[in-house]
Amino acid sequence: MTTRHDEGPVALSGHRVRLREFTLADLDGVRGVVGDDRVTHFLSFNTRNEEQAQELLRTIVERAQQRPRSEYYLAITPLQPESAADVDKAIGFTRLQRTNEHSGRLVYAIAHAHQGRGYAGDAVRTLLDFAYGPLRLHRVTAAVGPDNRPGLALVKRLGFTREGVLRDHVRVSGGWRDSVLFSMLAPEWPSPRAV
Repeated sequence: MTTRHDEGPVALSGHRVRLREFTLADLDGVRGVVGDDRVTHFLSFNTRNEEQAQELLRTIVERAQQRPRSEYYLAITPLQPESAADVDKAIGFTRLQRTNEHSGRLVYAIAHAHQGRGYAGDAVRTLLDFAYGPLRLHRVTAAVGPDNRPGLALVKRLGFTREGVLRDHVRVSGGWRDSVLFSMLAPEWPSPRAV
């Protein structure tokens, strides 16, 4: 199911999605997430133009080569694509950023055209299996915008605990936005794939 995180590229398989390293060929997939106001409205940054999406992708690919690795920014691809054009196509991303040796911060997003199909839930479950398994993290947090109903529902369904509100946590679209902070500890995660 998993390649060792310290020996090379990460490739993880869930029930509906595969998580893999980004490549420079994934620009269309990255633009489909970070270039769409309907998606970035719920994220912690403003919509990015073509040049900014290219720079983000270059940064993701470069950081994946760093050792020790501080983040796992992985492309979400459907295991059963709807068309030949979607084979191995990045339709979203997950990001697990290590905040210290035992903790990480989770972010995820799916392109608008692919939302509502269970991809985000499967991607997050798959990444949490990796976080609490091979990475041996003890704590994972997720900060979700208070108006992101699907995001709030997902972390609650997976068993995250609400810790509180981070006031004026992110600055987007010229204003400040709160985030609802959730966390999960390793003993709270059913292993493996019980959820």
